[in-house]
Amino acid sequence: MATFIRRMAISYILLTLFFSADIGFFGRVASFGINYGQVANNLPPPDKVLELLTNLKVTRTRIYDTNPQILTAFANSNIEVIVTVENNMLGQLNDPQQALQWVSGHIKPYLPDTKITGIQVGNELFTNGDTTLIQYLVPAVVNIHNALVQLGLDSNIHVSTPSSLEVLQESYPPSAGSFKSEISGIMSQFLNFLATTKAPFWINAYPYFAYKDDPNRIPLDYVLFNPNEGMVDSNTNLHYDNMLYAQVDAVSFAIAKLGFSGIEVRVSETGWPSKGDPNEVGATVQNAQTYNRNLLRRQMANEGTPLSPRMRLEAYFFALFNEDMKTGATSERNYGFFQPDATMAYNVGLAAFADSSTSSTSISLTSSATKTKVKIKSVFYLAYSKTCMAERKKKNVI
Repeated sequence: MATFIRRMAISYILLTLFFSADIGFFGRVASFGINYGQVANNLPPPDKVLELLTNLKVTRTRIYDTNPQILTAFANSNIEVIVTVENNMLGQLNDPQQALQWVSGHIKPYLPDTKITGIQVGNELFTNGDTTLIQYLVPAVVNIHNALVQLGLDSNIHVSTPSSLEVLQESYPPSAGSFKSEISGIMSQFLNFLATTKAPFWINAYPYFAYKDDPNRIPLDYVLFNPNEGMVDSNTNLHYDNMLYAQVDAVSFAIAKLGFSGIEVRVSETGWPSKGDPNEVGATVQNAQTYNRNLLRRQMANEGTPLSPRMRLEAYFFALFNEDMKTGATSERNYGFFQPDATMAYNVGLAAFADSSTSSTSISLTSSATKTKVKIKSVFYLAYSKTCMAERKKKNVI
């Protein structure tokens, strides 16, 4: 009886997600992101980066602050920009007046010359270890949105925040996706805000970390988007031929289990390092090239996930440049498609895609001005055999 009830509940969620999945049915011009990190002392200035992006036919960018040099350099260009409120600012934004002043000083002066289309409030607030920041999130997003409304700027600017996969309590199989109980209350409030304002839910997802942590049980082809048998979610009969799509759908199921539908899940970060320490299994040029090139091809093909096949998955790659001032493992400094001098670290085919005159796809860019990407161990291990399923109990660790 319990199994029957559980399957009926999953069927209801599937129907809800399926019929709400057409909210973006290829309506947007296809786009994908490339993190434009600035944690380095040898990168080109913003105007030179703009020139590189223009040559690559980039049309969207996302930065992890409100860097005035970048916002000024991108003025009167065709690039749309998503900016970010730094984590240490959230406490102040609990005050509606402070939020109004922030928007008036950091957003309004650059409009309309710079095409600011989104504001990310903090980064990975649910899992960064500072529990006070989580309490600030919902008041901050509400106050910033209300400030945009008051200033007449809300029609083209969405407000959200990116989360790590650590927000999930369960994630395998994807239909079991659920948020951690300790954050479910605030998460519900945040999801209500997203549903009301029609803003997306952003997630950072790195299949690389799952493979690195357990290369003997996780098939490399499965995480690299190479041809493979994949896995079938026994609760939904949905077939997954890659881990990233399974991770995204686990988040969608978690959202649905809190009673929300129609909230688009987008990938704010994903990538693969081209170099790592001896214990960083899989961090090679060949794997980085394969992962990013294969995902790039799927982005160009307007693919959706198995749960939402009619909605193209919007994903942001990490990263544009290798960044020499990042701390931690060697891999942290080797996620870039390009060297700081704008020569290719390896070829993922960006130039060929950008040079295509028939393609309607645009390239987006994400910038992490002061952010060092957190290493996330596997949120779930997607394996083939029933034995692997039974053994999989590991959780994400920052």
